[in-house]
Amino acid sequence: MSIASAALLLFLILDPLGNIPVFLSMLRGLPPRRQRIVLARELLIALGVLMAFLWGGKYALELMHLRQESVSIAGGIVLFLIGIRMIFPPPEGLMGELPDGEPFIVPMAIPLIAGPSGMAAVILMGSDNPQRLGDWSLALTIAWGATALILFSATYLYRWLGQRVLTAVERLMGMLLVAISVQMFLDGIAKYLNLGGG
Repeated sequence: MSIASAALLLFLILDPLGNIPVFLSMLRGLPPRRQRIVLARELLIALGVLMAFLWGGKYALELMHLRQESVSIAGGIVLFLIGIRMIFPPPEGLMGELPDGEPFIVPMAIPLIAGPSGMAAVILMGSDNPQRLGDWSLALTIAWGATALILFSATYLYRWLGQRVLTAVERLMGMLLVAISVQMFLDGIAKYLNLGGG
């Protein structure tokens, strides 16, 4: 996988366009300057969490005696469920009921930006090709930078594109995530069968 394709995959998983309405509703009660501070803080926390999973995921798998195929299959299932929820969102929204007050770590940083599918994806990247951790870090930084740019422009994008266009884009991204999740699942099954299930 190239840096560009890894960055695109991570960008789709981070789903910044789908997060715009949620973020706007969560930050609505704060003054504009405070909104930018909170958003920057949550984005940096999410980046730190994803980098930790990228660099430490291989050791976490070894510690828990988990094989890469297990993470690939589990990540595929989680990603599939998130993709389905993006295509067919429940009435209460993608993440359910949101807490009142200023968000801190949950739910903006985790799981809206650094969710289980993103964590599984970076663990797989880091454990499959540990010699390319620098490449994966660059891909993650590119995807995170694009996500940050979109979320900082959320107000303008929401006014410019409107709810209908954002919903259509989110559902398209959901379709792509479902396809990626099926591939992750099949790759995990294929690796497991090639190793004889042992």
